[in-house]
Amino acid sequence: MYTEFYKLKENPFNITSDPTYFFASAHHSEAFAHLIYGIQQRKGIIVITGEIGTGKTTLCRTLMNQLDRKTKTAFVLNPYFSELQLLQVIIKDLGIEGHLQGKLALVNALNNFLLTETAQGNNVVIIIDEAQNLKINQLEQVRLLSNLETEKEKLLQIILVGQPELLETLKSPALRQLYQRISVRYHILPLKQEELDGYIYYRLKVASLNGQSILKFTPKAIEAIYNYSQGTPRTVNILCDRALLAAFVMEKHTIDEHIIHRCTREVGVK
Repeated sequence: MYTEFYKLKENPFNITSDPTYFFASAHHSEAFAHLIYGIQQRKGIIVITGEIGTGKTTLCRTLMNQLDRKTKTAFVLNPYFSELQLLQVIIKDLGIEGHLQGKLALVNALNNFLLTETAQGNNVVIIIDEAQNLKINQLEQVRLLSNLETEKEKLLQIILVGQPELLETLKSPALRQLYQRISVRYHILPLKQEELDGYIYYRLKVASLNGQSILKFTPKAIEAIYNYSQGTPRTVNILCDRALLAAFVMEKHTIDEHIIHRCTREVGVK
């Protein structure tokens, strides 16, 4: 609705996980570095956690876009599957073909695929998003997959991405073997207050028609957004989207704290 008025090619504050809008905050850059390290060094199991709306899925999609051709990936977005179905999804996403019946056939096919890829100098990564939804038996299946290795290196790198309760689940006695095998872990924190204006203007720049935003947020508006959102990117996006709509209705190109305060009441942010 307001894109033409602000000379934007698209909505800059959508809450979809678009890697085009990945903002390399201090915490997100550290998380990305941990992921690259774990993959390149073939560390096996990597765990990334963060509260709701901190950009975990966007981080995953950004990672997949930046990995080289010698790294093959499978991305499981919503792991509401049985152990067998989880294997089937992974097999399909990796492009492994064949009439495979049963868990043993699937694991053997995956192992053969991994051995072939490793012999060619390739790496294989499975990313499981929303991993806090995995049940104990599914996580045990993950542990068994992490056993696929040669004498020198892991054949498969598994990235578990989820909300903080994922770690609590992994600490349960039934999963102590899996927990001990986590080689790399990182918890993503929200944006720092001093990063917020950079985040907002970065998204505006990406969405603008000519790479330069004609929209301005006053310092007090930025401060108000941070106070309400505490730096959580998803909440920032929701507030900014509503603020752009409100400013458009008033035909304004500058968003002040009064607009933000009104928008927080409208979207129910406390």
